[in-house]
Amino acid sequence: MIVVSNTTPLIELASIQRFDLLQHLFGKIYIPQAVYAEAVTAGRKQDAGKQEVAAAAWIETVAVKDQLAVDVPLDELDRGEAETIVLARELGADWVLMDEKKGRRKVTELGLAKIGTVGILLKAKQLGHLPYIRPEVEQLRRQGFSLSQRVVDAVLQQAEEG
Repeated sequence: MIVVSNTTPLIELASIQRFDLLQHLFGKIYIPQAVYAEAVTAGRKQDAGKQEVAAAAWIETVAVKDQLAVDVPLDELDRGEAETIVLARELGADWVLMDEKKGRRKVTELGLAKIGTVGILLKAKQLGHLPYIRPEVEQLRRQGFSLSQRVVDAVLQQAEEG
């Protein structure tokens, strides 16, 4: 299975001490150079994810070949999102890990399968890696992760925690 990730799922899962779920669920994950830079080397306010991404032997940073394809959507996406989408196409990804609304829309337009941070938590629960996801979802929201109540209710219902 080929999985390409954008920055937010890596950082958000690290921030709630659930970074390990990525390896349990997907094995190996590919990230473009822009995502590595955003997660590890960029000057962000929070440190969540920096050490985890840098140390994870199961995350491989890959250079995007078609830089022109990256430049085209930069008017609506940031570099990390654009590189994630282009790399996913170049590698023939089975899954794209993406939370940002515009990025998710573009992934859908291209016919790629997507899953976000909350979807990863739900999948982890369904596969027995987590007993409950409500505490993780609540912690994400407390840390400023944007989720509508409608999405929270729907996910908790799917997780049979509604």
